[in-house]
Amino acid sequence: MPTLWSTSAQWELLPPVLLALLLSVAIGLEREAAMKAAGLRTHALVGVGAAVFMLVSKYGFADLLGLDRVSLDPSRIAAQIVSGIGFIGGGLIFVRRDAVRGLTTAATIWLTAAVGTACGAGLPVLAAGTTIGHFVVTRGLPPLQRFVARHRREPPVVRLSYFDGQGVLRAALAVCTGRGWSVHHVDVDHESLSEEGQRIAVVTLRLEGRGDLYDLAGELAELPGVRSASTGRGEPFDE
Repeated sequence: MPTLWSTSAQWELLPPVLLALLLSVAIGLEREAAMKAAGLRTHALVGVGAAVFMLVSKYGFADLLGLDRVSLDPSRIAAQIVSGIGFIGGGLIFVRRDAVRGLTTAATIWLTAAVGTACGAGLPVLAAGTTIGHFVVTRGLPPLQRFVARHRREPPVVRLSYFDGQGVLRAALAVCTGRGWSVHHVDVDHESLSEEGQRIAVVTLRLEGRGDLYDLAGELAELPGVRSASTGRGEPFDE
């Protein structure tokens, strides 16, 4: 006669779940303090859920192992945690004005699932170490990022002032690409009218490449219709 419970040691399965709850709550509190889209409750539920899935995968079918021709893979449910958590993480990522948002929060959800899985697998040291690693990354790396940003070399830019409607910008882009530069972005700073009533446009070309930026600005200043050109360092070249 089949038994109702798959194992009689169910109370012994609770400590891994409680540890997963504790560690995922710690991660969730950090995300809550940072006012992220996924906070305390989401991370706690993900961590506990992953731990329970792992425990079910390991011990939930112990009563079936004594049956003939029954063979179980204890990793089969755990493997689905990794792919299943992608649905939650994917819902946290969105694009606004060509900027991707929510990647770090989605990665934290993924990491919390890993912490819960480690707890359910009976690896408390790995789970605790991963949680500490989360705090090192989320709290320790932002100051390093700001330090790197302050000392990062400014990208090369060229600022042009020219008479609009004469194909000057097209010619300027051709000169840049001809000298081996790639134009990543064109920012229109402002437009105005000259004393003669001609439209004057001022744009900033954001470049990438290697070469003499000073010579490039000098060549651009010689194009017909260009009133002035300057590099990112503010070195002007008048017509």
